[in-house]
This record gives sequence, structure tokens and C-alpha cells, in this order.
Amino acid sequence: MTSVTSLEDEARKRKERLRALREKHTGRQDGSHSAMDCDSETKQKLPRPVFRSYKPQDEKLKEDSMQVDMKRPDVSDKVKDQLEAGKSKHMIEEVDLLNLAPRKPDWDLKRDIAPKLEKLDRHTQRAIAELIRERLKASQEDLACVVNASDLMARVDAEDAD
Repeated sequence: MTSVTSLEDEARKRKERLRALREKHTGRQDGSHSAMDCDSETKQKLPRPVFRSYKPQDEKLKEDSMQVDMKRPDVSDKVKDQLEAGKSKHMIEEVDLLNLAPRKPDWDLKRDIAPKLEKLDRHTQRAIAELIRERLKASQEDLACVVNASDLMARVDAEDAD
């Protein structure tokens, strides 16, 4: 039974703290609540519309509309300058045909894959070099002998061609 009463006490204390916070937030010091106070406070807190590009027909709303006198800047000088710049003929000395030619439909795929292909090419070259080394070790021949043999074969082929 004591646990139930303690829970009720805690609930009551919590309600009092919440009420005190609510009163502190609204600015009331006393605990009185009246319907007229709430209505007047909500009217003061409600935002009022500001009409910038709309002209209301109701007289009550006309006082909320903004009186904006927008003066348009004179752009005639800028337009004249642009027209004069357009009349002058610029000679194009060199035309880049790569920029004029249409691109192939898969140009973006090639561009995106190029770094991956470079990386793959390096791995391939390493693998080929490693296979060559393994073959040389397997045949138990000296590297210099192989080079000399290939040079000798090249000479023989050159002599036969003559």
C-alpha cells in the first residue's frame, strides 16, 4: 500500500512542477486561469499576415498589406552595351574539332573504367614477369645464357634473311 501512495505523491509532485513550469513560461505568477486571459493571449500571439504581392479587398486586411514602391532599374544602358558587343565580329583563329565532333555513346564508360584498366594492366605485367622468372628457374638455366641464346638466334635469323 505504501508503494501506491508514494507513486501517487510522485505523480502529484510532477503535476505541480509541470504547472509551475507552464505558469513560468506564460508569465503568470498566480495560479489563476480564466478563459478571457487565454483568448486575449492567443490573439496577441497569433501571427498577422503580411501581404506583399496581394492586394486584399477586405478593409480590415488592407492595413496589413505592405506599401511597396518598387522602382525598376534602368537597364537600357546595359542592353545597348550587349547589343554593341554582339555586333562586333570576333575572328575565330582555330577550331578544335574534338569539341565539335559528337562523342561516342560509351565515352563516359571508357572514362570511368580507365583507372581500373590501368591498375589491371600493372597487375598483368607483374604476373607475366613472374611467370617468366618461374620458367627460367624451372629450366635451371642462367639468365645470361638465355639472353645470349636469344641474341644468337636473332643473328642467325638475320643471316638467313640476307
